[in-house]
Amino acid sequence: MGQDPLTLIIRTVGELYAFIVILRFLLQLARADYYNPISQAVVRLTNKPLVPLQKVMPRAGRFDLSALVLAVVVKAATLLLIYLVHEAAPNIATILIYSAVGVLDTILTIYFWAVLASVIISWVAPGSYHPGPQLIQQLTEPLFELARKVIPPIGGLDLSPILIFIVIQIVQAQLAQILG
Repeated sequence: MGQDPLTLIIRTVGELYAFIVILRFLLQLARADYYNPISQAVVRLTNKPLVPLQKVMPRAGRFDLSALVLAVVVKAATLLLIYLVHEAAPNIATILIYSAVGVLDTILTIYFWAVLASVIISWVAPGSYHPGPQLIQQLTEPLFELARKVIPPIGGLDLSPILIFIVIQIVQAQLAQILG
């Protein structure tokens, strides 16, 4: 698509906002502390476009799918703007597929870095009261619990992050083949 400054700005702003919207979905999914200052910032940044969308879209249990829909729309709008800047003819179906796969890839990337951060935090500052590490722990703990059902801790050594990293890498490789 090019390396011109306008494309860089559009892509950066679009991807950053999509990241924040996806983070809101993941924090709700993990039932992270709503009153954490970081959670509050994410809610404030995403509330305006999500409130009308939440009125139209029903919740599926504890899943607020409106955040995922908004993330796909933001990614699609970003791609559409880039196409329009380059005066290319956009294919709406392709843009929607790339956007949906992009949201899934972003979710996996967030979890990859959150698991890595969680492992490092457990070595350096276990039980930290800072809002950042607390939120990371709350985000990753449901995933760790799921992985521990497959690989239980061995002699006090938790191997669940390794399983999570392997699964994330396999799924991201498959997503790359889909888009390739």
